[in-house]
Amino acid sequence: MARPDRSDDNDLLVALHHPLRRRILREMVDREAISPRELAAVLEHPLSNVSYHVRVLAACAAVILVETKPVRGSMQHIYRARVEAPWARQVLGLGETDPDEGESSGGTAT
Repeated sequence: MARPDRSDDNDLLVALHHPLRRRILREMVDREAISPRELAAVLEHPLSNVSYHVRVLAACAAVILVETKPVRGSMQHIYRARVEAPWARQVLGLGETDPDEGESSGGTAT
C-alpha cells in the first residue's frame, strides 16, 4: 500500500541519479560501516567529492552515521548503507531485500 507522504522516496530517487552516489552505495552495502576517506581510496575519487556525496546520501537517509571518532585533529565519520526500498535496491543492481515483498501485480519489470 502506498504511503501518503513519499518525499523521502523522491529525495532518494534524486540522489540515486548521480553515478558516483550509486557507486558509493554499492560499495557500502556489503560492509558493516566505512568512512568517506576509505571510500575515496576504494573508488579512486577525491575525498572532497566522496564526502559531499555521502552527505547527500545521509540527507535522504540512504546512509546513516553510526560513529564519529577523533583522528589526527579532526573527526572521522563512519557510515552504514541503509537502502531498504526494493525499487532503490533494484536501481543499484542489488535486487530486492525480500523476494516476497514488492509489487504484487504479477507483471514483469520494464
